This record gives sequence, C-alpha cells and structure tokens, in this order.
Amino acid sequence: MTNLISNSDARRIFLAKQGLSAPPNKALTKAGLLQLIHDLGFVQVDSIQTVERAHHQILFSRNQTYKREHLTALLEKEGSLFEHWTHDASILPSAFFRYWKHKFRHEEEVIIERWRKWRGEGFEHAFDETYERVVRDGAIMAREIKADGHASGGWWNWHPNKTALEYFWRTGKFAIAGRSNFQKIYDLVERVIPVEFHEPEVSHEEFVDWACRSALTRLGFATHGEIAAFWDLLSPDEAKAWVNAHRGDLTEVLIEPALGGKPRASWAFPDLLASLSDFPEAPPRVRVLSPFDPMIRDRNRTERLFGFFYRIEVFVPEPKREYGYYVFPLLEGDKLIGRIDMKADRKNGNLDVKRLWLEPGVRASTGRQDRLDAELQRLARFSGLEKINYLDGWRA
Repeated sequence: MTNLISNSDARRIFLAKQGLSAPPNKALTKAGLLQLIHDLGFVQVDSIQTVERAHHQILFSRNQTYKREHLTALLEKEGSLFEHWTHDASILPSAFFRYWKHKFRHEEEVIIERWRKWRGEGFEHAFDETYERVVRDGAIMAREIKADGHASGGWWNWHPNKTALEYFWRTGKFAIAGRSNFQKIYDLVERVIPVEFHEPEVSHEEFVDWACRSALTRLGFATHGEIAAFWDLLSPDEAKAWVNAHRGDLTEVLIEPALGGKPRASWAFPDLLASLSDFPEAPPRVRVLSPFDPMIRDRNRTERLFGFFYRIEVFVPEPKREYGYYVFPLLEGDKLIGRIDMKADRKNGNLDVKRLWLEPGVRASTGRQDRLDAELQRLARFSGLEKINYLDGWRA
C-alpha cells in the first residue's frame, strides 16, 4: 500500500531538511556552520546585493548567530568548502569534491564545442600561457592578466585569459581561492583544496548512487526528476534508472498538494515514515528568504508544497514586472505568507521597504506586523544598517 503524506507533514519534513526548523538563535560555531552547509548540500552564490549577498542571507535566515568570518575561514583558509556549479555557482563541502570530478570530466567533453560556437575558432589560444602563469605565479584574478587591447562588451565578453581561467575552473584544474569585491581569485586545485578531498576517486556507479541517495536524503521525498535536479549532476533518465534498480531500498509515497488536486507520487527512504513524528515544527517567527534560497530553488515544488507561486523578476523588463526587481519571499512558521520589496540604503543606514504583498487569506494583523518588524530589524543589523524605513505606499 502506498502511504499518503499530508501536506502539513510534507512541509514539516521539507522545512526540517532545509534547516529551517532548528532554533534560529542557538549559537552557531564554525563546525556547526560546516555541518549546516553539509546538511543543506549547497548554498548558492550570487552577485546581487540588494540587501545582502545571497549566500550570507541564506545562512542567516537559518541561524541569526551566523558569522561571515566563519564562512571565509572554511572556504578560503581551511579548504573545508569549495565553490563550484550545481544548477548555479554554489558553495559546497569539499568532502563532495571527489564526486564533482565526474562533472568536470563531463564538462570537459562538451565545453570546448559549446564555447567554440560562442567564442569562435581559436578561442582557446590563451589556455597554455594562462595555466603556466598560474602554476608559476600562484593565485590570480582575471583583471590581472587582461589581454591588451581587449574591449569589454558586457558580462559574457570575456577576454582570452578570463575564458581560460573559467575553463580550467569549470573542468576542475583550478579552484576559487577566494574573492575580492566578489571577483574570483583562481589557483591550482591542489593549492586550494586539501589533499584528502581532491585526491580520492570514485567509480561512476558510486558517483550515481551518491548523487541520488544524497539528494533524496536532503529532499525527504522526491520524484526521479527532482532527485536529478537537486545537484544537477545527473539526467532524469539516470535518476530513474537508479530508482528502478533500488526499489527494494525505497518506499513509494503520495504527497498531498497545498491547493488540492491529485497527490504526487514520490519516493522516500523507509525510515522517513517511521520517524515522521520526530520532525519538529518550524518556529513561528517570520523569516525573509533570499530569492536564491535552496528551499524555493525548485519553483514548481514550492508551488505544490506551499501554494506559493514565485519567480524572480531580475531579467523581466520593468514594465512587465508583477512585483519588482528583487523581491524576497516571507516564511512564517511553515507557510509562505507573502513577499517584500526592499533595498539597503547604505548611505543613510536604512533598510528601505518599498512594498509588501501578503498572500490571499493572510491577515495583516498587529502580531504579524510585529513579527515582520522584528525580522527586518534582525536582517538590518546583520547587513550593517541602522533602521527600517517604510516608504510611502509600502502596503500593497
């Protein structure tokens, strides 16, 4: 018999898996931060700083005692974390590096052909000299070796040396040793990632098994498509084949959607049902989520579980935006209750709230407003701002 998991239980499981049910004010040590990122799997990195960088806000939303210097130490000094691609640029535990080697080999097979179409024939002419310079001189930034006479033409008009640096990073020869004003610093992998992480090899079968098991563990329950999409390391067909080969290790469950309709057939490990009562309720406080928060990365899953339709509108022309350039979802307990458009005014030390939208049926009660104010105050302090400034017309 297939077990039905209610929508409230499904949300409770997923929020706990996402680190959003733990006490948000319990002291977070450096070791605890590493464990948090390990449990999440990855933390996305993004250049936009409307209020705070995505990776910092993702971690702060889970624990308000999070310290940026701990992340820097783990990432840039100790090598316990590394930066690479999942579905996008992300921070990952270096213990996973051995599995990423399979991604590097796959990238190497396709990237030359893809980039040749993008950059044109001969785009790789600077590869050898760039690699030799890093070997000889150590860590380097793209701007330090920019080719003479190269005219910048936007984000993707990389000069030949920048193209080489990115190629060697994407294919696992270079690693990101740090960032300066958010610009990458590249160096040889063996100088950045400790030997116990960068040397081990795993077979293709071990890689596929790890990618599927680790994804399902972090999702709680998932279809084979969701398993494949979690790390973006496998195709849906590869994940489907793994599910079919491991049916004896899995149990089929039906997940009740938030807004009615047919329950969604998914897979879980058998102990999920046995430990259902062990998953805690999410704290009732309001939390501001980054648009790149891993909890909402799968927008379709977010809509099914929480009844919340969300799309980031950074790349939508302004006249066509429904909400705004960079609008933050609001989580209260186990519900996504609305979204807020706000921006840091660092010159005046303000967190400017432009607009607040609550979901249909969510009341703008005094208690809810107090919880929102408290969260905005916490986020403002974390971001180095002094006060909340509600602009005219902020309440939608």
